[in-house]
Amino acid sequence: MAQFSVNAQRFDPYKNFKFRVKWDGKYVAGVSKVSMLKRTTEVVKHREGADPSSSRKSPGRTEFDAVTLERGVTHDPAFEQWASRVWNFGAGLGSEVSLANFRKDILIELCNEAGQTVIAYKIYRCWVSEYQAMPDLDANANAVAIQHIKLENEGWERDLSVTEPTEPSFTPAS
Repeated sequence: MAQFSVNAQRFDPYKNFKFRVKWDGKYVAGVSKVSMLKRTTEVVKHREGADPSSSRKSPGRTEFDAVTLERGVTHDPAFEQWASRVWNFGAGLGSEVSLANFRKDILIELCNEAGQTVIAYKIYRCWVSEYQAMPDLDANANAVAIQHIKLENEGWERDLSVTEPTEPSFTPAS
């Protein structure tokens, strides 16, 4: 089992506003929001025939919720290119889906305030089940245009090779 180090200088929990998303060995530009990582295991209830007053519980199937990534609309085609591997409009009958490479493993890295990676999760066999290329447009609004992809996945785990970094400190000038 992995050993977790303890930073005696840090007492505060990490913030949720510094993170990076990586796939195909590259960081994805402009991701501003990542939904939670959540898994749910079904509860299977059963009881013994001689004991009608109580039931026992054991774990059943485990499901992993889809992960949604959001970012501002830019000229970077990464979201659209991946979504087009699942369904490419106009590609011709029988070639709408790229069965060979529509899945990707992704990495989500949480960073501390200094930008050091402190925790990372690997998410396996993701594919785009929903792609929003453009939001509602509103001439009276004052907001960033956001696009998103929803990633179905077959599980995730913490990347235990990421260890707690030594955080920078500043010494007062004399």
